[in-house]
Amino acid sequence: MKDIIVIASGKGGTGKSTMAVGIGTALALSGCKVLLIDCDSGMRGLDIMLGITQNLVFDIADAVSGSCTVENTVYPCPGKKGLFLMPAPLNAYDEIAPQVLGQLVAGVADIFDYVLIDSPAGVGSGFDAAAFPANKGLVVVNTEPTSIRGGQNVAGKLRSLGIDDVRLIINRFNKRTFQKMGLYQDLDEIIDITALQLIGIVPEDYSLAAAIQSGKNSDDSCPAMRCMTKIAHRLQGYIEPLSIK
Repeated sequence: MKDIIVIASGKGGTGKSTMAVGIGTALALSGCKVLLIDCDSGMRGLDIMLGITQNLVFDIADAVSGSCTVENTVYPCPGKKGLFLMPAPLNAYDEIAPQVLGQLVAGVADIFDYVLIDSPAGVGSGFDAAAFPANKGLVVVNTEPTSIRGGQNVAGKLRSLGIDDVRLIINRFNKRTFQKMGLYQDLDEIIDITALQLIGIVPEDYSLAAAIQSGKNSDDSCPAMRCMTKIAHRLQGYIEPLSIK
């Protein structure tokens, strides 16, 4: 079965979309053919982060309406060989129904090694659509209580939809700040609250965020990108040690 992975978070601001781009890039650099699907109708942003906004003609809604083929909505990402994007509709009223997205994904999944679906934050109708085709999930949280509660809710919703292989990513982690705030005894407490297996810890890295938000290629040697590369390797079945610095 193809790996179709929904990347979700309980609230905005966790860096979920940055995670989708970074992990997708790392998988592509390892030789995989990867499709990113932006499911945030009305708030699409992956085209900006991947530097292809000027090239867009069609989005998912156009394929659904019959204005183009599904293949017409798949765009290669410049400077990222093996990485492709299917953009979300620019208008919120064009949100795609879960079963329809499932059919679209089924029609293209065999072409790719991995399909990564960037879900809107929260557990609304956009989340339902993003999760529908998936057989695996990644839940992205920060170390704030509101983010962790949101991640806990998202994890429960994914399980209720029959997605049992769900992993946790702790993103934008700063050890000094975490210890100074004193909200949790350690990261094990966060893992216990979410009841998810940890697949990666990604440090706060403003250089990576700035590069991705401006649609530029990130420095593959920067700390956050190195951690996302490890996550990509774990998704491929390789053993990578977890480290916190």
